[in-house]
Amino acid sequence: MKIKFYSLFLILVLLLAGCSLDESSAPVTENDSPKTEQEQVEPQQVDDEDSAENNKETFGIEDTEYVRAEVPLVRVIDGDTIKVIINNKEENIRFLLVDTPETNHPRMDGPQPFGHDAKNFMEEFMKGGKVEIELDVSERDHYGRILAYVYVNGVSAQEELLKRGLARVAYIFPPNTRYVDTYQAIQEKAQAEGIGIWSVENYAQEDGFYPEFVEDPELKAPAEENPVTDNCTVKGNISSSGEKIYHVETGAYYDRTIPEECFNTEEEAETAGYRKSMR
Repeated sequence: MKIKFYSLFLILVLLLAGCSLDESSAPVTENDSPKTEQEQVEPQQVDDEDSAENNKETFGIEDTEYVRAEVPLVRVIDGDTIKVIINNKEENIRFLLVDTPETNHPRMDGPQPFGHDAKNFMEEFMKGGKVEIELDVSERDHYGRILAYVYVNGVSAQEELLKRGLARVAYIFPPNTRYVDTYQAIQEKAQAEGIGIWSVENYAQEDGFYPEFVEDPELKAPAEENPVTDNCTVKGNISSSGEKIYHVETGAYYDRTIPEECFNTEEEAETAGYRKSMR
């Protein structure tokens, strides 16, 4: 009886071992292997990248973050406004986020100081160049002008104006604020250097330009005819608006100031009713 039992047990063990061997020796195909999440998405990602590159080539889009469109230049209106042709129609383009002094504003009595400098620079800057515009979110202002970032041969017109002190950062109205931080950093450098509109104290302010702070050179005596210029430690100057300002030797405007009064100390100037220049 025992021999018969062991014989049956041995047969059963052999049968089970045979099944296990068959399963382990079965060929494994690529389709039977489960894919990882990364392997499943990689082919689609490659297709998307190829498709994007093909679209750039098809539509002539430059490899930049934002799309720019080339436009034929008609003329420069002033430092921050140009006229171009779009869809066979003349359109005025107003530079976003910057403001230059006016040259021919109907509500102003003549051009503002540095207005012609900004316009002349822009005419030279754009001469014969490839002019492109880049829109932000809002397309037009309340005058119907197109609002845009402007480039000439890939160089930002706004940045070049700010670098030379021919424009101030202005009209910051969300959502059109894409480059405001970059522009403000450039403006701060021009202010520190005291160039262009920043060479005249209080002329360029947050709400516009104030020509009354720009002295008329014809109303000033030449330096060689003004006896108080020599050995003047503290220069006292009276603006066209009547404000009394004094300049010290370390100040930004000391060298270019023709004094109307001279003082030995700042205390003397303040006693005479003058305030210290902010720069």
